[in-house]
Amino acid sequence: MDLSRKLEILADAAKYDASCASSGTEVRDSSDGKGLGSTAPGMGICHSYAPDGRCISLLKILLTNACNYDCLYCVNRASSNVTRARFTIDEVVKLTIDFYRRNYIEGLFLSSGIIRSADYTMEQVVAVARKLREENHFRGYIHLKTIPEADETLIAEAGKYADRLSINIEMPLETSLARFAPEKDQRAIRRTMGRLRLKLDEAEDAKKTITKAKPPRFAPAGQSTQMIVGADSANDRTILDTSANLYGAYRLKRVYYSAFSPIPDASRALPLQAPPLVREHRLYQADWLMRFYGFAAQEIVDEAEGMLPLDIDPKLAWALRHRERFPLDINRASREELLRVPGFGTKTVERIIATRRTSAIRYADLPRLHIVRNKALPFIVLSDYRPSPAALDSTGLSARFKPKARQLGFGF
Repeated sequence: MDLSRKLEILADAAKYDASCASSGTEVRDSSDGKGLGSTAPGMGICHSYAPDGRCISLLKILLTNACNYDCLYCVNRASSNVTRARFTIDEVVKLTIDFYRRNYIEGLFLSSGIIRSADYTMEQVVAVARKLREENHFRGYIHLKTIPEADETLIAEAGKYADRLSINIEMPLETSLARFAPEKDQRAIRRTMGRLRLKLDEAEDAKKTITKAKPPRFAPAGQSTQMIVGADSANDRTILDTSANLYGAYRLKRVYYSAFSPIPDASRALPLQAPPLVREHRLYQADWLMRFYGFAAQEIVDEAEGMLPLDIDPKLAWALRHRERFPLDINRASREELLRVPGFGTKTVERIIATRRTSAIRYADLPRLHIVRNKALPFIVLSDYRPSPAALDSTGLSARFKPKARQLGFGF
């Protein structure tokens, strides 16, 4: 099989893994004339955009789509009738270097099916990173998938060369993983996550210690994971509870949510239809609330419902359930209170706090502060504006924010 055909197969096989962000690593470049490539703060994911507007790409491939495991939700499972391919170590290195020199990519995201054994697969993945770093002096971004059952020395070596390591927890519930992927063990996955955290903590502590020796390098962009949404019966509250536990226990940089996609010749145990993509979007919004807005997982989802509403964002849904906390005087409210106002982002809150140090915020200041008036006005008080009590208590307030109904066409 020629290299272009392998690339076609193994790049397509890698598309189901969403956890390929390239942010948070150390800054490196080759401006000294040594090495090849660079990293930059704020880099995005494959075919996404950096904060300065640049489109960032990673070469996102599998080393092989052959796999010993028969995970029911995976298109590359052992029993799947798909065309198989496998790169050699040298082929991945050559593709990465050639694509970088042509300005196609800025880094590599490498995963693999499990072949022979976890240790053998991990050895192959690490060998690619080692050859890129030591023989080709590649200084671009490298993200490696970690095999949970692999030997600890291999995982330590992976952290030496990679910017980020990730292990997919796959399912929000241990019982679901046992049902859909019986060869995988969520406890083993969590043990490996725990070992990664210890090594990340050791590397962080070493940086703080004053010494002439350079501290050991270990995955400076941290670790991440991915959960499949909609393949089992877990509701959004369960998914967010699992994410909160992962953030707290293992200090993950990100949890990625991937809406289940029906695959050919699927098991009857799997749903026939994919969940709505907006559900994945709402989970990302809720995840953002946990990480940057001070929300606890338990308060984001209505306990009685168990699911995030699809027609409005989760912060607005929370505000509508807690109208007794509003309207809020933004000239006096704390930062924590401001972060809970619909339409207020973290930068907006910082602008408000900076502005009110010198003058009271008025209605005319809202555009300058980039406040979305339609969403925020029912929930805030300004020095020259107060919403009517009837507006906040109105049963029609929720409908005001929902998308307007559209007449469907006949399709011809």
